[in-house]
Amino acid sequence: MIVFPVIDPVAVQIGPLSVRWYGLMYLLGFTAAWLLGRHRAARPESGWTPALVDDLITYCVLGVVVGGRVGYVLFYDFMGLVHDPLLLFKVWQGGMSFHGGALGMCAVFWYFGKKTGRTFLAVSDFTSPLAPLGLFAGRIGNFINAELWGKPTDLPWGMVFPDPRAGSLPRHPSQLYEAGLEGLALFAILWLYSGRPRPTGTVTGLFLGFYGLFRFTVEFVRVPDAQLGYLLFGWMTMGQILSLPMILIGAALYLTASKNVFAASRPLPGKKKSGRKNKA
Repeated sequence: MIVFPVIDPVAVQIGPLSVRWYGLMYLLGFTAAWLLGRHRAARPESGWTPALVDDLITYCVLGVVVGGRVGYVLFYDFMGLVHDPLLLFKVWQGGMSFHGGALGMCAVFWYFGKKTGRTFLAVSDFTSPLAPLGLFAGRIGNFINAELWGKPTDLPWGMVFPDPRAGSLPRHPSQLYEAGLEGLALFAILWLYSGRPRPTGTVTGLFLGFYGLFRFTVEFVRVPDAQLGYLLFGWMTMGQILSLPMILIGAALYLTASKNVFAASRPLPGKKKSGRKNKA
C-alpha cells in the first residue's frame, strides 16, 4: 500500500491570484503539441509550415477547452445543467471531458481544413500524434488533484487517496494507468507509425482505436462519476459507452484507408507492368 503524496493543487499563489497545477498541465500539453508540430512541419515533404502549426494549435486550444467543458456538462452532469444553466460557465468547479474535447477538435479540423484547402483527415492525421503528451499531462493533473481514483485493490501499488469519499482503502491509481496508456504508450505508437508517409486516415484511425481501447480497459478499475454510476449491464460506465464508438470508427477507418491504398496499387486484371528489355 502507498500513501498518496499530498501535493498542493495550487502551484503558485500571488495574492488573490492562484495558478493551479491542473491548468499548468494543460499549458504543458499544448506547448508540447506546438513544439512537436513545428518539428514535423520542418520536414521538406510535410506540406506544413511552422506558421500553419501556430494557427492550428491556437484553434485546438479553443476546441479542447470549449468542447471539453460543454461535453462534460452534457455527458456527465446534464441534470445539473438543467437545474442550473450557468453551470456551463462555472469552470472553477472543475469538469472536463476528453470525448467533448475530441468533438471540439473535429470542428477545428473541419474549419481549419476548409480554411487551408486540406481535407478533414489530412488535418487530423497531422494533429493526432501531437495530442497524447497533452493527455499524459492532463492525467498527471488529475493525479495531483487526487481525483478520478480507482476501485479498491490489494495490489502492492494500491494507493490511499485523501478524499473522504475514497475512504481509507488502497485504490487503483487509475489516473497513472491512463497517463501511461493514453499518454505515453499512445504517443509512442502514433509518433513512430507516422514517422513516414502513411495512407490518409490511418493515423487518425489508430488514434481513435487505441485511445478508445485504453480508456475502455482502464474504466474497469476506475470508479464511475458519482452522479451517474454504472449505466448499462451493471458494469458499463459513460466513459466506456463513449469509447466504444471510437474503437469501432477507428478500426473501420484504418482498415478502409489501408484497403483502398492496397487496391489502388494493384494492376488492373489483364494488364502487366511494362518493362524495357535490354538488347545485347
